[in-house]
Amino acid sequence: MSRADRNTKAEPGFIKRRNNKISGQFAARLIEMLESPAWRVLSLSGRRVIDRIEIELAHHGGNDNGRLPVTKRDFMDYGVSDRLVAPAIREAEALGFIRVTERGRGGNSEYRQPNRFFLTFAHCRTSRAEPPTHDWRKIETIEEAEAIAAAARAEKSASAVALGCRKKIRNRLHKVKPVPATQSEAEKPNLPATLSEATRSGYKVKPLSIFWVGPRYPRAESTQPYTGYTSLPLELRMMALGLLIPKKLRPSKSRRHGMR
Repeated sequence: MSRADRNTKAEPGFIKRRNNKISGQFAARLIEMLESPAWRVLSLSGRRVIDRIEIELAHHGGNDNGRLPVTKRDFMDYGVSDRLVAPAIREAEALGFIRVTERGRGGNSEYRQPNRFFLTFAHCRTSRAEPPTHDWRKIETIEEAEAIAAAARAEKSASAVALGCRKKIRNRLHKVKPVPATQSEAEKPNLPATLSEATRSGYKVKPLSIFWVGPRYPRAESTQPYTGYTSLPLELRMMALGLLIPKKLRPSKSRRHGMR
């Protein structure tokens, strides 16, 4: 008996194998699509655009395919550069992976609307009634896929180009110009750095005046306060009143006798 014959449901040694269960949401993609020329020439930004739309479909519980709103900010938060959002959307749509069912528009909050997308390869809840179209199968060669992707990335709408030109002109007109320096500021001498600037930069600065280091001559540690005229000695007070003449100013005896 062969091994295949032994491992049957009738035999007691039959082992039933079960696939591992996936604990979270997942997205199924055909290996045929991953090997297709359209997918192989897809840029990184184009793949991120498709991934973000597929995430939006999962957030809707597999419903609303064709009415999936994804804003430009959503694509940027997912890793697509600001200037590459529009070219990546055009590329993914031209290669047959997505469709833009409703074109959004910017402006004020009451008029602003995001783009709404349809995934051509997604198996949503309405897949039996509306099966995936798989538009990417229409591209058969790598050369054809590269030409389509390059043309889609280079194509720009006239309205978007005009809007970008208006924004550039508006930014140039409202650009703040530097204020020229006045004559006083231009002729202002270069003064040495202050102490705070010097200590912050780590350099020592020579004091600019004597007040930085203190008085030039030392002061007495203690001085007697002046108490007025009464604090003077008696001789000085009598001399001030003319009652006492110093010895040097007194006349000699011979002179006194001559004066008599």
